[in-house]
Amino acid sequence: MPTRTRFTIWRPLATAATAALMATVLTAPAQAQAPHTPRTSQPVHSYENAVREAVWVDTRLDGDGDGRTDRVAVDIVRPSEPARQGRRIPVIMDASPYYSCCGRGNESQRKTYDAAGNVVQMPLYYDNYFVPRGYAVIGVDLAGTNRSDGCVDVGGRSDIQSAKAVIDWLNGRGTAYTTPTGTTRARADWSNGRTGMIGKSYDGTIANGVAATGVEGLETIVPIGAISSWYDYYFAQGAPLFGSGPDWLSNYVESPAARARCGAVQDALVEGAPRSGDWTGLWSERNYVPDADQVEASVFVVHGTQDLNVRAKHFGQWWDALARSGVDRKIWLTQAGHVDPFDFRRAEWVTTLHRWFDHELLGYDNGIDDEPMADLERAPDQWETSATWPPRTTGTVRLKPASGTEPGVGTLGTRTVRGTETFTDDPARDEGDWATDLGVSTPDKAGFVTGPLTRDLRLSGSSKVTVTASASTPTAHLSAVLVDLGPATIRDYAASGEGITTLPNRTCWGASTTGDSACYRETAARTAAVEHTVLSRGWADLGHHAGNGRGTPLTPGRTYSITLDLAATDHVVPAGHRLALIVAGTDNGLIEPPADTPTLTLDLARTTASVPVVGGTAAFTRATAGSPATAPAAGLSGVEPPATVHRVPEGGR
Repeated sequence: MPTRTRFTIWRPLATAATAALMATVLTAPAQAQAPHTPRTSQPVHSYENAVREAVWVDTRLDGDGDGRTDRVAVDIVRPSEPARQGRRIPVIMDASPYYSCCGRGNESQRKTYDAAGNVVQMPLYYDNYFVPRGYAVIGVDLAGTNRSDGCVDVGGRSDIQSAKAVIDWLNGRGTAYTTPTGTTRARADWSNGRTGMIGKSYDGTIANGVAATGVEGLETIVPIGAISSWYDYYFAQGAPLFGSGPDWLSNYVESPAARARCGAVQDALVEGAPRSGDWTGLWSERNYVPDADQVEASVFVVHGTQDLNVRAKHFGQWWDALARSGVDRKIWLTQAGHVDPFDFRRAEWVTTLHRWFDHELLGYDNGIDDEPMADLERAPDQWETSATWPPRTTGTVRLKPASGTEPGVGTLGTRTVRGTETFTDDPARDEGDWATDLGVSTPDKAGFVTGPLTRDLRLSGSSKVTVTASASTPTAHLSAVLVDLGPATIRDYAASGEGITTLPNRTCWGASTTGDSACYRETAARTAAVEHTVLSRGWADLGHHAGNGRGTPLTPGRTYSITLDLAATDHVVPAGHRLALIVAGTDNGLIEPPADTPTLTLDLARTTASVPVVGGTAAFTRATAGSPATAPAAGLSGVEPPATVHRVPEGGR
C-alpha cells in the first residue's frame, strides 16, 4: 500500500467551482492535464454498470449470545473497470445504525435492495460521486441493525468492531461470507485496503472510535457532528443532558429481530449508565479521547459551534487530544447546529472532500496539505480561514467576576474582587432568558459584563469556568454561559432546520441510476437578527465537585469548588460589543433539573473564567482599555428556545 504523507501545515483553500461548473466536471471525460495542474480523480468509470454486492463480515464477537459469532452486512458499490484491469481501489465507508430505521441525510434516505438482495439506493451522494472516480463506497449496517446480526451497544465494543472488522477484511485480515448464514467466503480482492471513514453524528462517532483502535488500513476519517465520549453525550459532569440513556437509543435503532434477542445487552446498558451521572466502566469503554494517541489516520473534523445535540465539547476535547498526539488534522466550524456540510456549504464541501480523499486515499499531491487548517463561518455563508487552529498566539486569559450596583448585574475583568452573588435555580428559565435580562436584576442568575470593546476580541478553543459556591439544598446544578452582547445576524440554530432551510429545487452531484438519484434538494441559510449571541456553554452537578466521577449529597451552606468544561468555539466579539459571563442553575431544555430547588451563593474571589483569547491577556487588555463596564440594556433578544430537545444523535438532518 502507498504510504500516506504526514502533514500539519495548512494554507488558503482554492476557491470551489460553481455548481454549474461542477455539473460539467461530473459528466466530462478525463482530459490530459498540464504538468503544473494538481492531479484530480475524474469520473471515467460507469456508475450504471458498477458492481453492487453484499457480504457479511464476521466480527468475531457473539453479542447476542446465540452461540455463533455475529456477522455485519456490508453493501458495496464499486466501479467494475478497475478489477477487469487488474487494479485495486480504495474504499470510502459509512458505518451506520440508521440505514433502515431512520434514514440518512437531510432527505432521510434509506437503503433499498433488488430481488437478489443487492443495494439499489445507497443513501447520500458518496457513491454517485466517488464511484465514477475510482473509489468503492460501502455502507456497513452496525451490529443489531438492518441486515446485521448482534446487538447495538451504543458506541461500545460491538459497535466499533462492526466497522473495524470490515477494515480488517478489506486488508486480508478478516473473514466475510456471501450470505448471512452460509459458508461461502467472499474476498476483497478488488480493494487495496486503504479506507476512509465518513459520517455524521452516530456514524462519525463510529469513525472516531475505530480510529482510536489504531487499525491498520484506516487512512483518514471525516467525523461530522460526532461524539468523542458517550458520557459527555448523556451527562455534563454529572448533570443529565437528556431524560433517557443509551438503552433508549439502542432500542430505537435496533432491528425488530435484534430487539427481541438483545434484552441482556439492554439490561447492561441500563445498569452501566446510572441516572446519577456517575462514571462507570461502561463510559470508559465508550470514551475515545484517551486513545487519541493510537490514531494513525488523518482527521477532518466538521462541527457546528451551536450544535445542541452533539454539543461542541465533543470536537473540542477530541481535537485537543489529537493535537497532543501529533495527528494530521483539518477542521470546518459552522454557525449551524447539527447539520451536514453538504447542506450548509455544498459546492465547497464536495470539492474539498474530493481533494481530501484524493490526497489521503489515492496519494495525489494536490496541495491540500499546504492549505489552512481551519475554515470558520463568521456570519451566515461568510467564511474565513485560519492557518492553524486554534491560532498559535492564543493564550488563556483568566477573567474575574465582580459585583455591580445591582444584585446579579456585575462586571468582568482581570482583577480579583471579593464579594458574593446569590441566585435561586429556576428550571423554567434558560440561557436565552438570562442573556435577555442581563441588564436587570433577576433572582435566577448572576451576570458579569465587560465594558464595550475598543477592538475585536477573538475567542478560539475551549473555555473553563471554576465556580466556588454553597447551596441551600443537598442537590444543585450549575450552568456557565459566555455571551457576545451586541447586534448580529446569525444562523438560526434553534429553529427547525438548525440554521438551514430546505428548498424545492435540486442540484446533482454525480451520476444517477433509476433507483439512486444523485440530485438533492438545495438549502439556504436560515438566519435571525439578534441582540446577543451565546457563544459557549457548560453545565455540571455540584455534587460531582470532587472530580472522581462520583456524586455525593451537598452539605447545605458548605462551600464547594467545581470547574465546568465549556464547549469549544471560534467567535469574534466585535468592537463595540461586550463579553459576558452568566452563572446560573438549570438551563431549561439543555440539562435536566436537580431533585431540589437550591439557592446558590457564589464566592466571587474564587470564581474564574479561563478563556482562550487570540493574543492572550495583552489582546484582552487592549480590547477593554478605556471602556468602563456598564450594565447592558434590558431586553436583549436572542434566538428562540430550541424547537426540539434531541435525545439521539440522529441520522437525519
